[in-house]
Order: sequence, then C-alpha cells, then structure tokens
Amino acid sequence: MSHARKMARHSPLSSLWYGNCGVTPGGWGCGFVNCNEIYFLRFVIGKGGLGGQGLGPEATDGFKLNVSDELVRSTANALVDTGLAKLGYDHVLIDDGWQDSERDTDGKLAANHTRFPGGISATASYVHSKGLKVGIYSDAGIFTCGKYPGSYGYEEIDAQTFAGWGVDYLKYDNCGGFQSNTLSVQERFLKMSYALAASGRQIFYSLCEWGNQFPWLWADQIGESYRMSGDIYSSFAKDRASICKTAYCMNQGYAGVSVLTMIRKMREISPFSKPGSWADMDMLEIGTWTMTELEEQTHLSFWAALKSPLIIGADLKNISDTSLAIYKNKDMIALNQDDAGKPAVYLPKLSEEGSYQVWAGPLSSGKRRHVILVQNYGSGDVDVGISLEDIPGLSVEQQLKIRDVWAGKAITASGGKVSLKGIKPTQTKVLVISR
Repeated sequence: MSHARKMARHSPLSSLWYGNCGVTPGGWGCGFVNCNEIYFLRFVIGKGGLGGQGLGPEATDGFKLNVSDELVRSTANALVDTGLAKLGYDHVLIDDGWQDSERDTDGKLAANHTRFPGGISATASYVHSKGLKVGIYSDAGIFTCGKYPGSYGYEEIDAQTFAGWGVDYLKYDNCGGFQSNTLSVQERFLKMSYALAASGRQIFYSLCEWGNQFPWLWADQIGESYRMSGDIYSSFAKDRASICKTAYCMNQGYAGVSVLTMIRKMREISPFSKPGSWADMDMLEIGTWTMTELEEQTHLSFWAALKSPLIIGADLKNISDTSLAIYKNKDMIALNQDDAGKPAVYLPKLSEEGSYQVWAGPLSSGKRRHVILVQNYGSGDVDVGISLEDIPGLSVEQQLKIRDVWAGKAITASGGKVSLKGIKPTQTKVLVISR
C-alpha cells in the first residue's frame, strides 16, 4: 500500500472544550473512573491546518459537558461571531465522548443517537456551512480514554467512516493501547496513518501518546502533529503532581503540566519540530481565569514561536475582553503561521538559569527576519542585554528594525546590542527583527 500523506505546511491553531481529563473541585481528574461523565469538544485554526478552542468556564472545574450536535453548532457560531474564524481559527474538533457505547451491526463506529440525532455527518455539514472544518477523536487501543470503542483492529473501516462523514482532522489517543499487548505504539499509530492515506480524504492526523515514547524522534513518518508531554494544567508555574521537567525523563506523567514546565520540556524538543511534524504543546489556558495578563501573553508567545498547534482552552461565552484580545493578536498568529515553519530554539549561552531564558529563530525571508523571546521566570525584575551577533543566523551587517510585539512599538539597538530594562516576573518580551 502506498503511504502518501500530504503534510500540513502550517501548524494548526485551535479552540477546545476539554472533558476527558480536567480540573475538578477536588483537583485534577483524568483516567477511567469518571470519564464516562466527562466529555470534550475541541476546535482548531490555521492555513492548511486548524483553528480555535474552548474549555471550562471556571478555573476549578473542567467543562463537564455531554458533547452534542447542539454544542458543536453553538461553538462553530461562536468562532464566527467573535471574529476568531476570520483570523484563522477555523476547525471545530470533537474529542472523546461523541461515540455510542458499542459499534453498530456493520462494525462501524456510531455517534450517540441522543446527542447526535443526525449523526456526525449532519454535524460536520453544519460546521462546513459556516466555512469551518471539523475534527473527530479515536484511540489506538481497544477503547478510548472514556471507555468507548477504540480503533485498534478497525483502522481501515474507521478511516473510511471518518472520511465518509466529512471529517478533516483526527486526534488519535493511546489510553486503550496499553491493553492491546501486541503492537508497539509506533506500529499502532502507523496502521491508522496508512488507513487515512487510503481513505480518499485529506485528514490532518494528530498523535497523542503524551510524549512517553519520545515521538519527536519518529512521528514525522506517521502524522502531522504529536503531543510532546502529558496534559497541560491550568496553572502558569505550578505543576499538579511530580511531573518530569525535561523531555527525556521516563516519568512523563499524563496530566498536570504547568505552562512553564511545558516550555522547559520544549528546550530539547523544539529542534525536532518542523512543517508536517509539529510538536503539540497541548491546549492554551488563556481565558480560564487562572493567569495574569502577562502570564497569558507569555503562554501565547511561546506556543506561537515554537509553532505548536494553537488550541484555545477557554469557554468563548465566558472569556474576558483582555484574554480574547490576546487570542486575536495578529502578530502572534502571524508568528505561529510564518511560512518558514521553523520553531524558535533555546539559547543557553544567552540565558541565566533560574532567572531568564532567551529563545530565537528565523522567520520567512531567510536572514532578513528573526524572532527573539526573553522570558523572566525569576522572582524579581530583570534587565537583559542581548548582542544581536550572538543570535544564530542573524546578519547584523545592515540597519535592523526591531519591534517589541506586545508593547506595539519600535525599539533601537545601540552598537548591535538590544537593552531590555525592567522585564517583570512571568513577562516575555517578543522582538521581531527585520530590515
């Protein structure tokens, strides 16, 4: 069988309602106990990719909703009404919980008949009528995270089913994979990749095995994006549990990763992310009422510069104007969707461990444009000076234009050096360098 897949040139941006694992009044809930009562809905954006997303309305409670046709339609409407769709947030992704508890008599997956009376095809048709695309969820094991039927052993029939429904995106999880006991995670994910390639429809393929098998080393042969860590936690700096801080620690953990820890893990992973094989840093928690404005700006800055799919994790009906404006920042969207498709990388020689970190990367037009991020993760204000000649690949032979993105103003370099004064704790300065 030919394994020809058209790779997405741009990283997807998304909007998500999450339900299988999430924050509950008693803490973080994930796994197999209450998942049958918690369901997700997710959205995504991007040129050739995906769009925006929404999560729970309260900081201490996951969005425990029975995902339904009505909810999907209202979310599609919200993406259009808020103006997010025009900015590229153009996918509505349905996560776990859409399924019936058993396959039909033909062995096909079926939607819950009560919540999706017209089936997924009718829901997809409505989403498409709004100028948006639709995504679906399944698992590379015998069941999903919510204990619904998985796709293991049914890859071909499920891929054909998804294509027939008009699905544009598949998130493929691994909760039920531990019980498969026969094939490695790579082999199980590859079987669905072959099936999608043979389905006759271009479907964006998003792998989710939480970084346990270091997918940045092999996922480029299988899908368009891969989750590089356990589930994100709605906190800027505090992890939910004893989460591994680095990419190659074996104790990856499945939930509870803070924004800062997710960024820390990307120090090792970012060099592997590329067009057609994006490192997915999980959903954005902007607008969940758990972070300050500076923290939310830092959150989006790194997800954009590291070319992660942008998946909005906030309820669009209960989001502040400030948070919505952050999502709609055109400079950040352009940074994420830049044609070069090259993530920023960590520069340890320019950083000070425990105080601030410096990242940089090229933008389209080769040596003519670069982005620099300086993030203060210490406890007090910091002053940082950067010699532009120390930025890899940046030519300083000509006069440079430097724009402070979040401040919305130009700054100058003196003697080839940029001086940044009084960077606040949690703040990130994002500089775009051009000629």
